[in-house]
Amino acid sequence: MGIELDFLAVLAQWPLLARGVLWTLGLTAISAVIGLLVGVACAWARSHGPLALRWLAASYVELIRNTPFIVQLFFVFFGLPAAGVKVTPEIASVIAMVINLGAYAAEIIRAGIEATPRGQIEAAASLALSRMQTFLHVVLPPALKKVWPALTSQIIIVMLGSAVCGQISTQELSYAANLIQSRNFRAFEAFIVATGIYLLLSIGVRGVLNWLGPRYLFGGRRG
Repeated sequence: MGIELDFLAVLAQWPLLARGVLWTLGLTAISAVIGLLVGVACAWARSHGPLALRWLAASYVELIRNTPFIVQLFFVFFGLPAAGVKVTPEIASVIAMVINLGAYAAEIIRAGIEATPRGQIEAAASLALSRMQTFLHVVLPPALKKVWPALTSQIIIVMLGSAVCGQISTQELSYAANLIQSRNFRAFEAFIVATGIYLLLSIGVRGVLNWLGPRYLFGGRRG
């Protein structure tokens, strides 16, 4: 028995797909910015912070890295309202994605920090820079440059993981694909199209991040 594919039935629903793409990119952009800031803060805490802060950061990193993302998402979406904090599906998705990316980014960035030559830190101290100035201007930029490919890959993994957010009715791409197939019963075609879009998004986001990093994070050419 032959299979008749009808991709036009899926593509005819392009407004839903476009909205799903925009939500996916929006969730990724917000989560990437905040998640990297969380990662930098935790990496600093684990490398240079006081003992209590190191322990707290290490506990957070190990907890998140050793639990599934969907459990973290459900914990935020169902747990916060149980504690009296109401959140929308989109906010819950951002929180979960930030928490997840922050933990992985912390370890990636910490690896870059610990690879910084001791001589650079001693040179900064000889110029009377404070510890924070040394970290922000001497240690962090080259550390980010070393680990930027790994951070880029992690951001893309988090973007692809956002497909799980459709389980709590966040209107990202996988939610759109599932909604389309529920209307026209073309599940195979709908998810083939979604797969192709995710592939294009991954390639595009990687290209943008590889372009942005050297120009705005590592002290390279600007503009």
